[in-house]
Amino acid sequence: QIKLDNKLKNKQYKQKSAVKKYRKEQKKLREAVRDAISRKPFPLEECKKKQVGNTEGEEGQVNQPLPWGRGRHLIQLVRHGSRQITWLVHLVCLMFFSEPVHVKKRKHESVIEKYEKVPRRLQTEPEKELIHLLPIKDKSGIIPQAVEKPDVAHDEEEDEEDMEEAEDFNEEPLPVLTPEEMAAQRRQKLQERKMHIAALASAILSEPDSNIKKLKELRAMLMEQDPNVAVIVRKLVMVSLMEIFKDIAPSYKIRPLTEAEKATKVKKETQKLREFEEGLVSQYKFYLENLEQTIKDWKQRKLKKSNVISLKAYKGLAEVAVKCLCELLVALPHFNFHNNIIVLIVPLMNDPSKMISELCVEAVKKLFKQDKLGYASLGVVKVISGLVRGRNYDVRPEVLKVFLHLRIKEVELQKDSEDIAPKKKFMTYKEKRKHLSRMQRKWRKAEEKLERELLEAEASESKEKKLKLHTETLNIVFVTYFRILKKAQKSPLLPAVLEGLAKFAHLINVEFFDDLLMVLHSLIASGDLSYRESLHCVLSAFHILSGQGDVLNIDPMKFYTHLYKTLFSLHAGGTNEDIGIVLQCLDVMFAKRRKQVSQQRALAFLKRLSILALHVLPNSSVGILATNRIFMQTFPRMDLLLDNESQGSGVYLPELDEPEHCNAQNTALWELHLLQRHYHPTVQKFASHLIAGAPTEGSGVLPLDLSQRSATELFETYCMKGMTFNPPVASVTPRRKVLFSSVSFFNQYNTIWHGNITCICCLTLPRQLDFQCLIQCVEGY
Repeated sequence: QIKLDNKLKNKQYKQKSAVKKYRKEQKKLREAVRDAISRKPFPLEECKKKQVGNTEGEEGQVNQPLPWGRGRHLIQLVRHGSRQITWLVHLVCLMFFSEPVHVKKRKHESVIEKYEKVPRRLQTEPEKELIHLLPIKDKSGIIPQAVEKPDVAHDEEEDEEDMEEAEDFNEEPLPVLTPEEMAAQRRQKLQERKMHIAALASAILSEPDSNIKKLKELRAMLMEQDPNVAVIVRKLVMVSLMEIFKDIAPSYKIRPLTEAEKATKVKKETQKLREFEEGLVSQYKFYLENLEQTIKDWKQRKLKKSNVISLKAYKGLAEVAVKCLCELLVALPHFNFHNNIIVLIVPLMNDPSKMISELCVEAVKKLFKQDKLGYASLGVVKVISGLVRGRNYDVRPEVLKVFLHLRIKEVELQKDSEDIAPKKKFMTYKEKRKHLSRMQRKWRKAEEKLERELLEAEASESKEKKLKLHTETLNIVFVTYFRILKKAQKSPLLPAVLEGLAKFAHLINVEFFDDLLMVLHSLIASGDLSYRESLHCVLSAFHILSGQGDVLNIDPMKFYTHLYKTLFSLHAGGTNEDIGIVLQCLDVMFAKRRKQVSQQRALAFLKRLSILALHVLPNSSVGILATNRIFMQTFPRMDLLLDNESQGSGVYLPELDEPEHCNAQNTALWELHLLQRHYHPTVQKFASHLIAGAPTEGSGVLPLDLSQRSATELFETYCMKGMTFNPPVASVTPRRKVLFSSVSFFNQYNTIWHGNITCICCLTLPRQLDFQCLIQCVEGY
């Protein structure tokens, strides 16, 4: 319908331009006629009088006008002699290069006469255009055929006049509908649109090959013009098309056909499949363009000329469009235009609207988690890196935090034995000819052909290709991180960068370790970082040193000192999420580097962690005590702190920030006795287990569900974010309430037992009636 409207407008425009052109030509013609009429023809009897001045003569005489009788004038010139020789020159010129005046007059008059002979017609109406038809051939010859072209503009003007006349005559107002009738009419229209959408979608899903053209009809409903149902219908069509494309899209990427392939004759089934694929790709492209235009209109606050949808409704349409794009991003990572969807989604991760930003972030996280090959992840990482650099690092931290969900565990720096082992090579022709007989060569050829076909038919990607993609992806991630560390150290992106370095530090090239550790230490020493950011710096440094950094001779004592000094800065309330990072740091610093840690350092951390366990929430206490258990099982002679007798010289200095010099061997873990009386049963179990020396077997051993979990897992398991107690509190049967007053209780039992009353609280039997004791006991109960 839109195409037909455009064609009609083009025709009307051409006709108007033709009419204007015709009017201009008529105007020029009228002006030419006026000019021709205004010119007066010269009479024949009058001759032109010309005077020629004689500049060379000494006498300065003025010559007489030249007569037109040429013979008589020649005789006179001969008689006068040389005095009139100049007239001879003029005579020759007139004889050979001029013609009589009456000839010019006749020519001028012939033009006017010809124009006067033309019949004059006043063309008030423009000539109608002719449509030339096929000619008819007769005995006499070819007869041309033509038909007058209908004047659409004139017909429209007549229709408009008729409509105006009809409006003038029909002055009766339209019936006014009540709100209930309008709502019922809207529901009816909406139900009709829903049924139409459902019918089209069912037809497409039942036979996609045959009904692929109905996608165009369904997509045309995205331009619904009825203002009462336009918003809802467009949303329904967006979601319906999204589900249809998810169902009928093939599991491969459709490439365009070459000219040679188009010219080749194929079977009907192949031709039908080609038409289906071509129609599917084109409609999918138009659908994505519609979604993109909807988002752009909302971002630009652009109102269409039709005014069918308000600006407020555009936000709802844009949200539905973003949801559809996110679904297609996750569901069809292999299909056409996936990179175009990535380019649309990634900038919306930094959108001011929180809902749209969260939708896009979650979609990218899902894509990273399910991407096994790495193609889609590489495309997203490239666009995110360009976005961060293009916005001058002014993006939301959530944009960079999605890197933490990348499925990258190894790169080309670490190769498995399968990759290092030499691959199987097929024998050459000369080797076969030398070592094998003719029959053996024949069998070997068939075997090699079969092996090649099996390798080609294998669905899984080669490991080398996967490692190559992961390496390229991780290089872009590290380039982004290093740029922020170098140019934007005070940016809010720094925590996300440090967290990402802590996760992927073991994959960094060894050449960058020294520089990176210096940058991390300078960041900590600057004091500009928050507590959480400094913890991420420490964690990143020890991840670097625990992987390939084992070969480096680097002493990370400054990082141990920083963590020991800042342990008491942890929040003891509900926002104790930093405890999880501290537990990870302790695991990397002590459990994985046990050979590089001294006994004094381990004792100092064990004592300070025990003090910290008294002040934090139960889940944090459980995680810290689980770390202390690892300390006592990993390092020898940790049971020194379970004895109250001092070992060696010196006094324990808890306020000293140097773990090597605080004399922790001269103190005791008296905090464990307090933790045995903790209200949380799991904390009590861990405290009793540590007092017994953290045995692996015997009476003081921990249950398996506690001993086989790491400290971080226990911290998350016993978290109280949901306002629930773990383990749940056992229900207690309530005592019976006294439903009567103390005075009535005394009067009743005094009349029965005559003074021998048993107190229901202290269970005593007074020999004499003590009314005051009875009142206190009953009221207290």
